[in-house]
Amino acid sequence: MGVKQELLKDRLKDQGYSLTAPRLAVFDALLGQEPQSMSYIIDKVGKAADRASVYRTVELYEKLGIIKRLHIGWKHKLELSDVFSHHHHHLTCTSCGKIFPLIENPEFERSIKLLALKERFLPKEHQLEIQGICEDCQTKVAKKEPR
Repeated sequence: MGVKQELLKDRLKDQGYSLTAPRLAVFDALLGQEPQSMSYIIDKVGKAADRASVYRTVELYEKLGIIKRLHIGWKHKLELSDVFSHHHHHLTCTSCGKIFPLIENPEFERSIKLLALKERFLPKEHQLEIQGICEDCQTKVAKKEPR
């Protein structure tokens, strides 16, 4: 068992839960991945857990802050929280749905903290998603346009 799986086990134990095979399978399906859909997780878990167990595990992991839900239009994707991966933001293509991570930028993070301080707000966490059209989709559109 790796370091992150041990951290998961400890976090579950601290909250009165145990690390079961389905819970580990869901965690491993997201480990090192960009945000994923429920269907991806269910497919990746395969026979290690049935569909209902995956949904229950995701619900528990959200409650415990192990995963976070990213709202993309009327859909959502799931990823491990900053406890299990580096803090980052996202660029989301509204054409193809691909998500690109933006690695943490110290200057940007300071700006967020200053903005919150100015508003007398104590932030606990934040997410930033910038929606637009990725380079590949821009190229596809440009090729379809008549000249």
